[in-house]
Amino acid sequence: MSWETILSDAGLNDREIRAVLVLSSKSNLKASELAKELETTRLDAYNSLEKLQAIGLVKTTADRPMRFSCPPIGEAVEHLIGIRKLQLQRIEQAYEEVKVNPNSLKFSKTEEESTHLNPKFAVLKERTHIMKRIEKMADDSNDNLILLLGKFGILHLCRSPAITAVNNAASRGIKIRVIGQLDRRTLRFYGELNDGIEVRHTENLEAQGALMDDLETIQYLNMEENPVGRGKEDAALVIESPDFSSSWANLVESIWSEGIPLDSASKRFTENRIVDPLKLTFESGSFLERIREILDVNDDLPTEDTPFDPESILNAGMEINQARKKLETGGVQSLAAFGIDIETLLRQVGMRIGEELSFSMKDIKGDVEYLNEMMDWWEFSGLGLLNYDIDPVFHIDVKLQQNNSKDKLPLWALDDGIIEGAISSRYESRDGIKINRIIGDNDSGFHSRYEIIMNS
Repeated sequence: MSWETILSDAGLNDREIRAVLVLSSKSNLKASELAKELETTRLDAYNSLEKLQAIGLVKTTADRPMRFSCPPIGEAVEHLIGIRKLQLQRIEQAYEEVKVNPNSLKFSKTEEESTHLNPKFAVLKERTHIMKRIEKMADDSNDNLILLLGKFGILHLCRSPAITAVNNAASRGIKIRVIGQLDRRTLRFYGELNDGIEVRHTENLEAQGALMDDLETIQYLNMEENPVGRGKEDAALVIESPDFSSSWANLVESIWSEGIPLDSASKRFTENRIVDPLKLTFESGSFLERIREILDVNDDLPTEDTPFDPESILNAGMEINQARKKLETGGVQSLAAFGIDIETLLRQVGMRIGEELSFSMKDIKGDVEYLNEMMDWWEFSGLGLLNYDIDPVFHIDVKLQQNNSKDKLPLWALDDGIIEGAISSRYESRDGIKINRIIGDNDSGFHSRYEIIMNS
């Protein structure tokens, strides 16, 4: 018995059999080279390769042009046998289910519908071809389009015809969202987008890609180092799969929710200010349980529907909880009952002020000069006294008048947060620098100490 007979019994046609025999002995062939070996056209070779790829028998390299390979003939046959065994097992299982419950038998989808749902992929090389595919996605979109542009993707988009297709899609009502990493050099290009396109900035994502209608995804594999080059080395994977696109969309949504709107983010470069939304955090735990404790509501919550009692509802509506009245007149400190710690909130606000202070002095290159200017501003504003020393390591001592009276705002927490925010923003992201915060006591002579440890 020959290999041709075995492969034929496994379900392959003549051209697919010859393709497997050639590729199992000659790896990494281009489609044109395979067509020459098979003495057929390149289109016929591609048709055979598409089926062999779909069943996992042929692998493709991410080159341009693509190259195809197949395992040795023995492994190929074992792979086909495994497929046949799995198909037979599914037939047997389905038949057993039908015997037990004949009503479970349903008509299968048409061949056209099934083919439409089969996952497909393709590798695109060079920026021109990738942008052409994004242009097609914008033209074909029915509901939404998401573009991940990284730091320089907006430049590439605006230099290609894809920008027109994207703007036209927005004009006809397609929901288009853009996630980018704003940069002073590319900020003006965002002005070329249609006003209906929502743009957000993120510092945490430099990747590029696209998602259309949760059906088709572009995932960049490689980007040329030179952002203004021709993109000859750019490569991307195009995946047509609802399941993959849905998972990819969930990831993008989480990035989008943390992104900063364009108007706020752009002020960093146009006005040299940070005006991003400030997100404050509270204590964890059940806030429903907190309010029940505050209002002294001890009854268990119902787990099922209870009989309707109009009289009880009317009586309850005419009463005002006395605990709530007391809470209403308790001032700002009453927020603590809800797990909202005023010291923590003011400290978070202070850290944001410190971040903005650091950002406004970002052009001061020297570390010593920056610290001097930061400390001068802090003391000039009347926020307290600062001292610094280099023994045993470089550190800044913060001296504050801490007032723990419940009737006054703990502004000392705001002041200390400003120092931490200014120092952390400047140094925390730099390699070789560690920041330690030490809380003082009555004997230490300082409220807090910030050690800036620089590895030589």
